[in-house]
Amino acid sequence: MDVRAPRGPEEHGGIDSAELEALGLRPESIIDFSSNVNPFGPFPGVREALETVRLDRYPDRESHALRRALAARIGVPPDQILAGNGAAELIGLAASAFLRPGDEVLILAPTFSEYERASRRMGARPRFWTASAEDGFRLDPSLLAKKNAATEYRAVFLCNPNNPTGQLLAAEVIAAWAEAHPETLYVVDESYLAFVPGIESVLRHPHRNVLALRSMTKDYALAGLRLGYAVGAEETVRAMAAVRPPWNVNAFAQAAGLAALEEEQFLRRTLERLQVEKNNLLAGLEGLGFAPVPSRTHFFLLPVGDSAAFRARLLPRGIAVRNCASFGLPENARLATRTGEENARLLAALAGMPRDEG
Repeated sequence: MDVRAPRGPEEHGGIDSAELEALGLRPESIIDFSSNVNPFGPFPGVREALETVRLDRYPDRESHALRRALAARIGVPPDQILAGNGAAELIGLAASAFLRPGDEVLILAPTFSEYERASRRMGARPRFWTASAEDGFRLDPSLLAKKNAATEYRAVFLCNPNNPTGQLLAAEVIAAWAEAHPETLYVVDESYLAFVPGIESVLRHPHRNVLALRSMTKDYALAGLRLGYAVGAEETVRAMAAVRPPWNVNAFAQAAGLAALEEEQFLRRTLERLQVEKNNLLAGLEGLGFAPVPSRTHFFLLPVGDSAAFRARLLPRGIAVRNCASFGLPENARLATRTGEENARLLAALAGMPRDEG
């Protein structure tokens, strides 16, 4: 384990349309393994709900109906929930509401770059605790506790399960830190929680200095609409609401979120299928001589030597993977499991690509 900060250009997942245009490729022709979204798509009722949205009316600026539905689902009052334009906006709102110039912030890395970017925008000073490849990127709670106790950080950002490593910490471990450091705000990004069967949310151990972030973009497959929510103490949510832009969640996203919440069985079935497809994909990659890094989620790191070159050689074959240089992991690509047919196309492309290209 070390404390080096992540290096590399700021970059997010998803297909770059300008890059595809330069290569003469159409976005619809690409299978996107770089995005960690549920590949089975949204509940069919979502599309029906979108047809009912009035374009000539402003959305509900407080997302009342959606917050009430979420409150009923997770068992907290609506005043403890803030809807947002995806988890990225909520990270920025938390930083705007609570960080000031000179504040020290701890970030568990390698991880999503928005925690660092949002902190730096407020003049805060990010510090990093970085898991190492030699340990399979596992998070050691005892070592983390020592780092956590060394400084009274204004905030701690952790993604649980973590992107891109797929590792996680037990909720009770995070809760114990929050209890031991009541002046520190623990921002726990649970965007990928649904992809790990049986994992417990930090919300099961409520503390006033814990803020949980959820992204309906990922499990409910609403990436094109951008939708997420934060759950925390009422005063925490109120402070974030005070710095958000007006109408931050559009009417389509609110309608889609409500419709998605009406059919949890659809979500459960698709996530069960995804687990089966992940196991099949891992077996196929291992059969080709690759060594995927163990992960608790449907996405995982794949050591490929040069991830930028690996990605560049797959793209003309109609496949996009995530170059992990921006995570400080240039020797790894990140792949998110997709449908059986799409996974088969990836394996076929890799089988037909000379290994010295990878």
